[in-house]
Amino acid sequence: MTRLILLGVLSAFFFSGTFVLNRAMSLQGGSWVWTASLRYFYMLILLAGWLVLAGRTRVLKGVVAAFCRNWCFWTVAGGIGFGVFYALLSFSASFAPGWVVATTWQSTILATPVVLLLFGKKVPRRGIFFTLLIFLGIVLVTVEQATSASLKEVLLGVLPVLGAAFAYPIGNQLLWEVRHGSNPLLPRIRDPVLDDSLGRVLIMVLGSLPFWILLILVTRPAAPSTGQLINTATVAVFSGVIATSLFFKARHLAKTPFELSAVDATQSTEVLFSLVGEIVLLHGSLPGVAGAEGIVLSVVGLALYVRSQTVGEG
Repeated sequence: MTRLILLGVLSAFFFSGTFVLNRAMSLQGGSWVWTASLRYFYMLILLAGWLVLAGRTRVLKGVVAAFCRNWCFWTVAGGIGFGVFYALLSFSASFAPGWVVATTWQSTILATPVVLLLFGKKVPRRGIFFTLLIFLGIVLVTVEQATSASLKEVLLGVLPVLGAAFAYPIGNQLLWEVRHGSNPLLPRIRDPVLDDSLGRVLIMVLGSLPFWILLILVTRPAAPSTGQLINTATVAVFSGVIATSLFFKARHLAKTPFELSAVDATQSTEVLFSLVGEIVLLHGSLPGVAGAEGIVLSVVGLALYVRSQTVGEG
């Protein structure tokens, strides 16, 4: 369990760059559509290039073959888990500071048990009280944001994140189900290439491409600036490649719903990393009393949640 937690926290550190850089691009006037989609186009190039340079073309060919055999499933899984998730998260950055988005994103801790139930899994009850602490923290942060922004800005900065909080675990669970589960509604994919962390990320990236292409065609955003191209490339490396690979590795090592929930819970540490990053890099202001209390409740809720799962497993 300790290894899973450490991998999860490390992935959260790199994930936090997403919230800070997305906010930076929003303040510079960049379109959220490019902020979201370019990350995955970069990831495709980076992952494929790395596999070729590392002499692992076998994995690259295996991913393409596995995708073609079940292209419909991977388009759905990647479109939800990577596409819908990140489009909503990027959109919200236009209306709320990065640390607010990061804190609201912790609602995924509440969403994960719901998603597991939808897939017919048993979920741990020991951590319900602690997830409520996390939720209360999110409410306090939202209240503080409401005092400095219009109702429209608050809703557009918070509601999309709540949608993303469900989309991400749904996509991840779809991937987990076809590898470990026996859901009669889903294909059983026991392809060895999915045992590779980069292979799992790459096949989900491929699955998300139709979503991004359709989104660009529908919204027709203005061309991205040079700064946006550079920032999205940075996000692609830190968050898309490093963080996602670490997170998928932790989830891959998880064998029970208890461990899956604990891994997902580590993402609450993104709040602290995002707050520090926004203050240092974007000269953001410290949160007020309500915001600070919300952050504390979210992080404490995470620590107690993970402890409850660890004690229960022992």
